[in-house]
Amino acid sequence: MFGQTGVGKSSIVNLIAGAPVAEVSADVNGCTMSSTEYQFTVGSHQFRIWDTVGLAEPVLGVNGYLSAIVKSLWLIRKVASAGGVNLLLFCMPGSRITNTAQSNYRLFHEMFCEKQVPVGLVITRLEQEIDMEDWWTRNERRINEYGIKSIGHACVTGLSNPNSMGKVTLSRAAIYGLLTDCDRLGRYTVAPDVWFKRLLRRMRSLLQGGLPRGEKLTQALIMRGGLSEEFARRLRRYLEDPLPEEEPSGDIVR
Repeated sequence: MFGQTGVGKSSIVNLIAGAPVAEVSADVNGCTMSSTEYQFTVGSHQFRIWDTVGLAEPVLGVNGYLSAIVKSLWLIRKVASAGGVNLLLFCMPGSRITNTAQSNYRLFHEMFCEKQVPVGLVITRLEQEIDMEDWWTRNERRINEYGIKSIGHACVTGLSNPNSMGKVTLSRAAIYGLLTDCDRLGRYTVAPDVWFKRLLRRMRSLLQGGLPRGEKLTQALIMRGGLSEEFARRLRRYLEDPLPEEEPSGDIVR
């Protein structure tokens, strides 16, 4: 599950679970590619969802890039150990489509999953709509024009109040249907080292300005990313040569 900060991803997790399993917060920070895993059962289905913070800006500076690659490795390892990923849930508000939203779509669909994983759109903040599905009827063509492709959608609200309970029930049914329909599509999985190499090559297009080189890059990874010296040196090899022989291993954090 991905989308810019504040779009309501935690509320969607709670909507699917039918319980407050995710903390809802409006806090905005500069942490990119952070993720939180949730596991729960709904009906006969076992869901394993990663609520992931995408990119705050369309193009990353050096600090954001270094943070993103470290957290990307964590996420890749988690997803690979779970057996892969079979759906990307792209959460976006029922308002204008921003450059940030388009960048996050490219990051996850094209760079992270190489266009091999289907995308389901979750349109949030639709509590003011009389019929939430009307939003999709009005905006489907515009979304396609922005190059955002999906295999299904859910128009929802995550707000629970006496005036919206009927819409919350409809919202949960819509997103539950989207998830269960995708169970049959199989999973995309790649060995973590291969996955990480490919992602690094693609992420370079998001970097604004060049990376430091040599020992300066090692120190940047240690100071800005909070990495152990050993892991920083191994990861530096990946950044200077996207096709090293071995995957960076060892303790990540100091």
